[in-house]
Amino acid sequence: MASKMSTASSDAKGTTAKPSSTDDSTLPLDEVDKNISIELITEDDAEEVLKLLKKFFFKDEPLNTFVNLGECKELEKYSTKNLHEHCSFKAVNGRGEIVGVNVNGVINRPKETDDPPAKLADGCEHPKFKKIMALMDYIDEHFNIFDLYPDVDRILDIKIMSVDSRYRGLGIAGKLTDRTMQYVKDNSIKLVHVLCSSHFSARVMEKMSFEEVYKLNYSDYLVNGEQVFDPEKPHTAARILVKRLA
Repeated sequence: MASKMSTASSDAKGTTAKPSSTDDSTLPLDEVDKNISIELITEDDAEEVLKLLKKFFFKDEPLNTFVNLGECKELEKYSTKNLHEHCSFKAVNGRGEIVGVNVNGVINRPKETDDPPAKLADGCEHPKFKKIMALMDYIDEHFNIFDLYPDVDRILDIKIMSVDSRYRGLGIAGKLTDRTMQYVKDNSIKLVHVLCSSHFSARVMEKMSFEEVYKLNYSDYLVNGEQVFDPEKPHTAARILVKRLA
């Protein structure tokens, strides 16, 4: 998960992924369709994006796993709310199926006249998801990326990175991130930001030259003196990593 639920690669219009009766998670690796293209996600892709996230990201993300989140409509809504910004990308195989995504959003520097943003946990009805949102609120309260980069007014936030497990090891995460970085360059955005709750997603970003600017060990996040999250190792911390382009 990355930034406010982030995890963890031409602005040409992407084709909508078509549902298929084939389930790649059951295919031998040598039968996986490796003819991959990277395309723009549109609002029409929301259902197929959610299908991928439910099958892989929602189950794999360490905080979701730790709290045994289960079905959560609020997470589903959260995960697709930025698709209208047209800065998210999908990996599509030769059958038109989405097999990986970078769900992104643009964050603008708040103006002095702006009201304080609402806390993510406020009004959250799902009790387990509310715990995760409260952690994100805590990080926001204790770290402001714009304070660290006073010359930056817009940030591209990688919110979710997820790849179908049968397609991992094929460099799809890197290709999705490369395409995201091209979007950033094309739109004169100076900084890319990702909040990783997973050790593995943070490691992927470090391999792509992202640098850590904030770290919160789960053992240090206490509510009423009690540790809230203790996911399985090696997932021991939430980390913010960034890559500056100019």
